[in-house]
Amino acid sequence: MSKTIYDFTAKNIKGEDVALKDYQGKVLLIVNTASKCGYTPQFDGLEKLYEKYKDRGFAVLGFPCNQFADQEPAGEEKILEFCQLNYGVSFPMFAKIDVNGTKAHPLYEFLKNSQKGFLGTEAIKWNFTKFLIDRNGKPVKRIATVTKPEEIIPDIEKLL
Repeated sequence: MSKTIYDFTAKNIKGEDVALKDYQGKVLLIVNTASKCGYTPQFDGLEKLYEKYKDRGFAVLGFPCNQFADQEPAGEEKILEFCQLNYGVSFPMFAKIDVNGTKAHPLYEFLKNSQKGFLGTEAIKWNFTKFLIDRNGKPVKRIATVTKPEEIIPDIEKLL
């Protein structure tokens, strides 16, 4: 049987284990985030997507990461406070993780293997790389950092 994201667990931003199977049946957008990045304003667009589609079975899952130019140096409490105060983030945020290298979170190893990047690369290139997941827990698309959240609406609507 092939894996899905439901085979993984991750700690939420409060340090509690969350089985991703809790999101079974939802369309998901999984994003590695950072608070001090040129793309940080995408939090606003991600929150708008979440608000627009959450009642139709959609969720954004944010995974802070400090692997790109030290753009997420804060601890979880400060990250959450920043996201809520500056962007009104209400979608689920998770504990800070690595997305590349030997300490990469197993979920991200799975995502990178499932949906290769430009020219078949696996490594995450920067903050705000997005993975679109269908209702069966299968990654269906890797979306570049530069792609604004609102540009993903047609892809989300196809899956809803």
